[in-house]
Amino acid sequence: MRVAVTGGAGFVGSHVAEFYASTGNEVIVVDNLSRSTLLGKIIGDPMYNLNYLRRYGNVTFLQHDIREREELEKHMKGVDVIVHAAAQVAVTASVIDPRTDFEVNALGTFNMLEIARKNDADFVYLSTNKVYGENVNKIPVKEGDKRYAFADTRYASGIPEDFSIDGCGHSPYGCSKLAGDLYCQDYHHTYGLRTGVFRMSCIYGERQFGVEDQGWVAWFTIATLTGRPITIYGDGKQVRDVLHVSDLVNALDLFLKSRVKHGVYNVGGGPGNTLSLLELLDMLRSMTGISPQVSFADWRPADQKVYVSDISKIGRELGWSPRVKPAEGVSRLVRWVRENIEIFGRKP
Repeated sequence: MRVAVTGGAGFVGSHVAEFYASTGNEVIVVDNLSRSTLLGKIIGDPMYNLNYLRRYGNVTFLQHDIREREELEKHMKGVDVIVHAAAQVAVTASVIDPRTDFEVNALGTFNMLEIARKNDADFVYLSTNKVYGENVNKIPVKEGDKRYAFADTRYASGIPEDFSIDGCGHSPYGCSKLAGDLYCQDYHHTYGLRTGVFRMSCIYGERQFGVEDQGWVAWFTIATLTGRPITIYGDGKQVRDVLHVSDLVNALDLFLKSRVKHGVYNVGGGPGNTLSLLELLDMLRSMTGISPQVSFADWRPADQKVYVSDISKIGRELGWSPRVKPAEGVSRLVRWVRENIEIFGRKP
C-alpha cells in the first residue's frame, strides 16, 4: 500500500508510520513541524520522531501544512490510505487561539477528506473523546480515597458511541474535532468513501513528549524523572482510561484489514485500564524511587472528573481489545525516558 500519515512526525503519527513502514508499505509522512508553536511549549527534541523514522528507507517526509490543499494534492496522488493524525491537540491552546484551532482541525480535515475522495483512498480519522463535551459531567460520580467513579450503573462499561454530543459546551478544540468527526462520517454517507473514526481517550507511550496541557501520562513521567514540578488542577482523583499507543495502532490496522466500510469507535483502555492522577503518581514513585514535586491548583473549567470509554463496539466489530496494561505501559515509558534523559534538558 501507499500510506500517507498526516502529523507523522508527532507521537501517534510516528508510531503509525513506523508500523506501516516496518511491514513493507510505502509511507508518506506529512507534517509542518508546528507542535511546539501551537502549544507554546517545548520539551525534549521536536525532531526526535522524524529522525527516528529516517531509519526506514521506504518513508518519505513532506513538510507541508494540511491547511494548504492544492500543493499537498500534487504529492499525494495514488495514495491508498490516509491516516489523519495531524491536529491542534490542546484544549487550552484552542481557548487562546480558536481560529488557528478551527483552521487546523476542521479545515485541515476537510482538505484531507477531499484528497482521499479524489484518490478513492481509505480514510482513518483520529478523533477524541472531547466530542462528547460537558454532557459527560452531567453523569453523577462517587468519590473514593484516590479516585472518582461513575455512580450511574448505566455507564459501568463507560461512555458509548451513541452518547449525546448536543446541548452542551465542548471547548473550541472539542468543536473543531467534532466538525472533522462529522465530516468523516458524512463523506462515507454522501460519497461512499471508506472511513474510520476513532474517538481516542488518553493515548500514551514511548516517544511521547507530553507537556502540562497535553499528554498527561508522559508529562508526569518526564517531570518525575527530570525533577520538574507537577501542578494538579483539582484534587487528583480525576480518572481516565489509558491506552498504550501500540494498542491504538493495532486497532487502526484491524479496521483497514477488515471489510467494514464505515465505523465510529471509541478507542481507549476501557474500564479495565483506568488511572487517576494520584494513582499514576503512586505508580511512578514505586517504579522510580522518586517522589515528584506536586502542588495543587483550582479545577480547570469543564474538566471531567471521570471519563472512561465503552470499547465494546470495536471489540464486537473488529475483535480488538487492549493488550498492554497500565503498569507495563508506564514501565516502558519510564525506561524510554531514562534511556533518553539527556534530551529533556535535566538529569536527575
